Amino acid sequence: MAFAVAGGALVAAGQTLVSAHGDLGISDDPYAKLAQNAMLPVTDPVQSAATSAAPATSANAIGGDQLGNSFTLPALDERSEVDVASLVKAAGIGEEMQKRTSIIRAALAGGAPEAVLDGSTAYVLPTNGRFTSGFGARWGVTHYGIDLAAPIGTPIFALTDGVVEESGPASGFGMWVVLKHPDGTHSVYGHVNRSFVDVGQKVRAGEKIAEVGNRGQSTGPHLHLEIWDAANNKINPLPWLRARGIDVTSTGTGDGPAD
Repeated sequence: MAFAVAGGALVAAGQTLVSAHGDLGISDDPYAKLAQNAMLPVTDPVQSAATSAAPATSANAIGGDQLGNSFTLPALDERSEVDVASLVKAAGIGEEMQKRTSIIRAALAGGAPEAVLDGSTAYVLPTNGRFTSGFGARWGVTHYGIDLAAPIGTPIFALTDGVVEESGPASGFGMWVVLKHPDGTHSVYGHVNRSFVDVGQKVRAGEKIAEVGNRGQSTGPHLHLEIWDAANNKINPLPWLRARGIDVTSTGTGDGPAD
């Protein structure tokens, strides 16, 4: 406070000790007398402890008559106030964007042609091929998947995170890979030329698991892709993929190899 600072400064300058429990120990030193005169408004030290403990006002300080009745710090301009909640929210959004970007980059690191996020789960376009055949009745039988034509040896990538349930020879497909995903669904990759994964192996979205082939009952090199729901029912992959942001027809459509 102004009084404490001014009083303390004068006491120090005059090298004079003021006791709250005794007489004013003022020396004959001229500087001390000056300090005494300056401190005349100071409360008599014989006052009660409660009175002496009361906070001093600006009027008791040297030059106090030049101050207003009260002194307060000015309020900050509202326009300069920092909205802490907004900053925290912005920081959280930034961290979330960074996390999502990292997931996408990891899914694309193996060479997948496209990757998207559905919630916090990454999905990729399983191969760089041309859509040639859809799900449903065909040639008097039911075609339980979709076909993506591509040259033999074109990489095939895991649609999303999963565990390998099948890898190797399969009736009709020649060779296949089957992945089970955390939500209980399966993705099936048929007619593969080579598989690069083993049963029980955990794979990440975008990881290279096989390559396009022409094995089994096939009219040309392509990937036959199936989706099984959690009850192992074979469902149309197109709407399932589109619901997760993957459009396999974006690379082109037309007649081509099928099974």
